[in-house]
Amino acid sequence: MAKDNNTNFKFTSTDVVLFAWEKRIPLIIISLIAIIVSTFVSFRLTEMFKSTVILFPISAASSSKYLLSNQYFGRQTLFEFGEEEQCDQLLQILNSDNIKNRIIEKYDLYTHYDIKPDSKHIQFEINKTYRSNIRFRRTKFTSVIIEVLDKDPVKAADIANDIADLIDSTMNNIHRKRTLAGFKSVEQEYNDANQIIKEMEDSLKVLQKMGILDIEYQTKELTLAYSNALIERNENAAKIIEKKIKLLEKYSGTFNSLTKSLVYEYSRRNVLKIKYAEAKVDAEQMLPYKYVVDEAIPADKKSYPKKSLIVLQSTFSAFILAYIILLLMDIIRKGKKSKK
Repeated sequence: MAKDNNTNFKFTSTDVVLFAWEKRIPLIIISLIAIIVSTFVSFRLTEMFKSTVILFPISAASSSKYLLSNQYFGRQTLFEFGEEEQCDQLLQILNSDNIKNRIIEKYDLYTHYDIKPDSKHIQFEINKTYRSNIRFRRTKFTSVIIEVLDKDPVKAADIANDIADLIDSTMNNIHRKRTLAGFKSVEQEYNDANQIIKEMEDSLKVLQKMGILDIEYQTKELTLAYSNALIERNENAAKIIEKKIKLLEKYSGTFNSLTKSLVYEYSRRNVLKIKYAEAKVDAEQMLPYKYVVDEAIPADKKSYPKKSLIVLQSTFSAFILAYIILLLMDIIRKGKKSKK
């Protein structure tokens, strides 16, 4: 370490080595203390085992349209992996309170994580511990990884697999809430259409019992028969036929209106029937939203802590910190001497 005419210190790479050699005794002592302390601490840390589930989101194509409709031309099918949008949705579901609360309740994580029930910040503590031990991330291949750290390797695997299993039920519940209202609306319209058709058919049956079956054909035949009766001067037959003609005239408008309306209602009911079937499938069908590539299995080797890495990092950090402190002390000491 050299001093120039302007009282500024120049610190070269050679000075770094020389200063370290000069202060080797305190540096060695501090490094040894760091090794001992970090080794002790690393052995006191709880061993954690990691289990991983790898899964892909499945296409969000409509199940009803794909399974029931002959005119579905959507780009996605039920059997394709989802894209980035579905992957992001899956991550949102995994991070939802719904799944978190069900896992916490099932595995009694308050007790498992040693969180005191009378703690003032119990929710903060459980959420912090949960988020540090259970993580979700997306890969560049649009897959999602569920990682669970736990001191029990079996429990870590069980939690990871259960979280993956909860995806389908959670997504289906959300989907059902969204589609149930639409299904109820279509169901009401379909039932109303059936009721309208029944009332019209009942009205037609009354007219049919009165002998009104086909206005156009019957009118033509009765008119011809009436003319023949008059030609043959058969007054009784003519009166009977005349009554039938008047009956047809009286109810022809009603009969024609009912017939045309029924044709329209039959057509409308057919459309509603298809919509009803699609809405029923959407509201009731339980479909998978993910495809599990690798299920979690209990780890046979701890993932944390890496004792050698902890000792190495702690010792190196202690050495650098000690070196800097000793260097500053040396600069200050020499600065004071130069002023004197």
